[in-house]
Amino acid sequence: MNLQIRDPLAHELARELAEKRKITLTEAVIEALKAELRKENSAQERSGSLLERHAFLAERLKTLGAGEGREMTKDEIDEMWGH
Repeated sequence: MNLQIRDPLAHELARELAEKRKITLTEAVIEALKAELRKENSAQERSGSLLERHAFLAERLKTLGAGEGREMTKDEIDEMWGH
């Protein structure tokens, strides 16, 4: 297989990474792509788990708020706020 880098900036960035790590251009490109894919996959996992956590918390708060309550009087509210 052959991957051609025709963009001068892409070539320069790959060369710079290769020099810093003392690896070949091919290895530099592979490492950079793997790192980006790891970040992408991690972001997708976090967003999925974040949505799940929000759904769980929303349900939990809904359950907690469903208890028997009563309307507070203005005096109770003022006392609660230190008025």
